[in-house]
Amino acid sequence: MFEANVYVNRRRALLEKMAVQSAKGIVIFLGNADAPTNYRGNDYKFRQDSNFLYFWGVDEPWFAGVLDLDNGDECLYGNDVDIDDIIWMGPQPTVASKGNAIGCAKTLPLAEFDKAVTAAVSAGRPVHFLPPARYYNQMKLAQLTGIPNAIVRKVGPIAEGGASEELVKAVVALRLIKEECEIEEMDKAAEIGYWMHTEARRGCKPGVLEQEIVGRMEGVTYSKGWGPSFTTILSQNGETLHNHSHHQIITPGRLLVVDAGAESNTHYASDFTRTYPCSGKFTTKQREIYDIVEQANELAFSLTKPGTSYWDVHCATVRYMLEQLKALDFVRGDVDEMVACGISGLFMPHGLGHNMGMDVHDMEDLGENYVGYGDERQRSPLLGMGNLRMARNLKPGHVVTDEPGIYFIPALIEQWKREGTDKGFVNYEKLSGYYDFGGIRLEDDVLVTEEGSRRLGPYRLPIKSSDIEDIMSKE
Repeated sequence: MFEANVYVNRRRALLEKMAVQSAKGIVIFLGNADAPTNYRGNDYKFRQDSNFLYFWGVDEPWFAGVLDLDNGDECLYGNDVDIDDIIWMGPQPTVASKGNAIGCAKTLPLAEFDKAVTAAVSAGRPVHFLPPARYYNQMKLAQLTGIPNAIVRKVGPIAEGGASEELVKAVVALRLIKEECEIEEMDKAAEIGYWMHTEARRGCKPGVLEQEIVGRMEGVTYSKGWGPSFTTILSQNGETLHNHSHHQIITPGRLLVVDAGAESNTHYASDFTRTYPCSGKFTTKQREIYDIVEQANELAFSLTKPGTSYWDVHCATVRYMLEQLKALDFVRGDVDEMVACGISGLFMPHGLGHNMGMDVHDMEDLGENYVGYGDERQRSPLLGMGNLRMARNLKPGHVVTDEPGIYFIPALIEQWKREGTDKGFVNYEKLSGYYDFGGIRLEDDVLVTEEGSRRLGPYRLPIKSSDIEDIMSKE
């Protein structure tokens, strides 16, 4: 938890942004509830709703908050513990003391939250809420507001019912630009991620089970922070972008893609990717592709600065990769035409990066287009370009990932060949020798600064092919 004034200022700023939109009524925030794994009392590790945490700071289940847009009043709702709770949990701070810690003077029992919302609905006052990520909260909002369960997650103008587009836009505008206290926490998360990935690299030895490496990696995150910031991706089948299967044995000659991140105890995320040669040395074929991706990562970083759109950074990066792939005879023809036609999507079907903060894909529960595009640009229908999650003009305080990759996906190659999607640019004969290659992805976390950008964390994971081989030979 940050100092009380951080939360006071955030709630005040939200009221101001809602006032600019002439929004009336109340804003409600539901914190998360406990979620059982298989029976009540045996719960998943608790993770608070990020938007509730951002504005209200209480990292415990069964809390809610209300902001009144018409008079500025605010209230935190939660229950004080009773003797049964004390037996199992010990004495706990009062809800009033938790309210004081976040600068909210008014607190009430949780049952009063239900009454406040239903009273506002009965009076015909607009009730603004964000699209819920958890099913319990979705059902609770439907129950309180009378909005059909299927509509609660649908974002639109408040007059249409459902989640409030006005509130989504206001929250996105605030959370996209990171405060100094948030940046400090993200640097901590990046340091945990550094040690997490160091464990992965050290574990990449022939004969080792992938699952063993994942276990050691995630142990680092629990010992130094809250845990992994997302489900760990570690696989020798790197052509599968989000491969969560860890059943294979590390095999000489293959490549190991490791995409994983850590979450700090204050719930800020890191997200790094490295690709390692399972033999400790890259083959000539692997090094050729690896060095293209490494230089693309460096190019994207050099272009990331205020006033530049991340759309343009993505385009410049995939253009560079197509130039290099052309030099190796994977593609033939005019590179600018290839970019315009989306040929890069065959080799990199994802975007260059995404926003990051309290969530590893920051605020994407509110809608990718609201977060990554806003009113600045329309999303592309092309593979790769259409999967770019962040396309906005960059400003100081933005945090984005820089994660180019090149993959050889046999099913996708065959589909393009069969349907002529490549428009004659792709050399399928050359590609036929790469069906067992896998994929390479290299990712860093980048803060946009007043002067340009910097990578988060006190240390950078080794990334140049020569450095990777050198350090693996010594571990």
